Amino acid sequence: QVQLVESGGGLVQAGGSLRLSCAASGRTVSSYYMGWFRQAPGKERDFVAARNWSGRNTYYADSVKGRFTISRDNAKNTVYLQMNSLKPEDTAVYYCAAGLTSLRPTSVLGYEYWGQGTQVSVSS
Repeated sequence: QVQLVESGGGLVQAGGSLRLSCAASGRTVSSYYMGWFRQAPGKERDFVAARNWSGRNTYYADSVKGRFTISRDNAKNTVYLQMNSLKPEDTAVYYCAAGLTSLRPTSVLGYEYWGQGTQVSVSS
């Protein structure tokens, strides 16, 4: 079993930055695909970013390319999401996820473990 705990969410003005962290426990996730998804009220959970253990394979949603960066520290069992130039439409609950395979890194179906989420609110 893997437990994931997100932190770093909050309220920020448009144009600002936040860094989300996801700490994993229970098992090492160094070989897992790690992803970030987000869900706005009344909407489906959408893919944001994903990365394999080495960083050779990294994926971003078109809406965040050039603004968000996913990184991981395998020694700390932690994955990060640096979010810059935030927009009001980035407002959502952000979820961290861990998956054993790389078959569907941009789909919610590709991940077995999920965190509880952290709220990000961007004011205009």
